[in-house]
Amino acid sequence: MIAQALTLTLRLALTVSVILLVIGVPLAYWLTYSVRRWKFLVEAIVSLPIVLPPTVLGFYLLVALGPLSPLGRWYRALTGHTMAFTFTGLVIGSILYSLPFAVQPIVTSFAAVDRRLLQASALLGASRWRTFWRILLPLGMPGVLTGFVLSFAHTLGEFGVVLMIGGNIPGVTRTISILIFDQVEALDYAAANRTALLLLLLCFALLALLYGLRRRASWNLWEWR
Repeated sequence: MIAQALTLTLRLALTVSVILLVIGVPLAYWLTYSVRRWKFLVEAIVSLPIVLPPTVLGFYLLVALGPLSPLGRWYRALTGHTMAFTFTGLVIGSILYSLPFAVQPIVTSFAAVDRRLLQASALLGASRWRTFWRILLPLGMPGVLTGFVLSFAHTLGEFGVVLMIGGNIPGVTRTISILIFDQVEALDYAAANRTALLLLLLCFALLALLYGLRRRASWNLWEWR
């Protein structure tokens, strides 16, 4: 039971983190360098999951992806079932819930890059695309790595959103955090303790790896200077 829930959770976390990496890098670039007056609205939307209760986000996602919504009806006509209470629904909900944990570290890292380097690249005739790949992305890689690991770890521990939109279907939507909840409800505290300890150690290992890599990157940059 634990192995099944853990495998599903790791699969969900990896899927969400990779998608957020693809979405987060260009979004972070736009948030860092855009001069649009309404940029603050996008920043607020991206940060909203941090302060919004997971049950609220989960409820509106359940409504949006349910069989009565236009999106739900379209998806059901296409696939024969709705996105709610499926792995696909979990992925969509987790992407929205973990979005700020992926985007904000990348924004911070991009903003810390010396703009004189970007200006020098432009003066030398490099396109924005080449400047991004050769200068901005390598220098901003610590933030990209942080965003990837944080979104992965955050998805591992999700509870409210995945419960609202995915329910508790073994092998389909029962993640390890929901399994812990089930074990506590059944008063099986010994099993809950083992499962919670496994999740705790996994998250600790991920964060320790992240900070170790960042420290090494910072040390290498200091030596280069």
